[in-house]
Amino acid sequence: PHRTELYEDPPSGCWPIVYSPDYNITFMGLEKLHPFDAGKWGKVINFLKEEKLIADDLVVQAREATDEDLLVVHTRRYLNRLKWSFVVATITEIPPVAFLPNFVVQRKVLRPLRTQTGGTIMAGKLAVDRGWAINVGGGFHHCSSDKGGGFCAYADITLAIKFLFERVPGVSKATIIDLDAHQGNGHERDFMDDPRVYIMDAYNRYIYPGDGFAKRAIKRKVELEWGTEDTEYLQKVHTHVEGALNEFKPDILVYNAGTDILDGDPLGGLAISPQGIVKRDEVVFRAARRRRIPVLMVTSGGYQKRTARIIADSILNLHSLGLIHGQLAARGAQPSLEQMVRDSAKDLGNLS
Repeated sequence: PHRTELYEDPPSGCWPIVYSPDYNITFMGLEKLHPFDAGKWGKVINFLKEEKLIADDLVVQAREATDEDLLVVHTRRYLNRLKWSFVVATITEIPPVAFLPNFVVQRKVLRPLRTQTGGTIMAGKLAVDRGWAINVGGGFHHCSSDKGGGFCAYADITLAIKFLFERVPGVSKATIIDLDAHQGNGHERDFMDDPRVYIMDAYNRYIYPGDGFAKRAIKRKVELEWGTEDTEYLQKVHTHVEGALNEFKPDILVYNAGTDILDGDPLGGLAISPQGIVKRDEVVFRAARRRRIPVLMVTSGGYQKRTARIIADSILNLHSLGLIHGQLAARGAQPSLEQMVRDSAKDLGNLS
């Protein structure tokens, strides 16, 4: 395989949380024309820093995926099409992008997405090494090898899995658990006839993309009605995550943790509470950690201003429950204090 910087080992003291300030999309206010909070990734990191979970030097710095990296999955023809601004405008659903010179589009829109894609590939190897990893961005599940859409220009989930299959001995089976509100038609198309990949997808059956062809790749299809609420949702997620992992024992679990299931999301059409999202992530991590399956989480869709706080709260919850841990990140903090916090959080969890 080609040489890639994405698989170089990060400093050993780092948490397997991958991020770069380059994730955030900002230019001349144009990002405001999309319902997407284009700075949500940086906000998640800021919340985690405020809570003293991490510090800048403890996060793994994401690197941009190169053309050579992208060609592991993408066709040259597809990558060439991204040199047309109107194509990128269609994929990202930000119409004014069509009128910008492509070098601006490359720098302001595609480079952030390529850096998030590099982050997912890096997090794949970290998950295998450390048992878990979180890319604070990524989850571009509508993009396949030769077609983008729905804000997804690169197939980061497919890439992370193909990289592991090709480069990491002992990784030959993968499960994707896609819990974004939308059907993950990109990775479904990419792995359509691949017996090494098991896909579970829970989504609102009435919204974008409604890709009937891609649905044939889903081994466990959980089609949700408009306005589905916490109780029904969590019960279904629990049942099907357990079922999926009992049915097929993967070497890596890729968890697409979209927050667009949140009540009030203009595109998701579901009605899950912030607490419901935190609980959902906990269900997935518990199932994976109990079976010692490495888990890679990506953050995917989520189109409201409050989603960054929810993602951060979920990561803090996973940590307080002992489902994720790095070195003691808050340097100088007393372990006894951390243990007290963890124990009280457990007690609260038992009450609820």
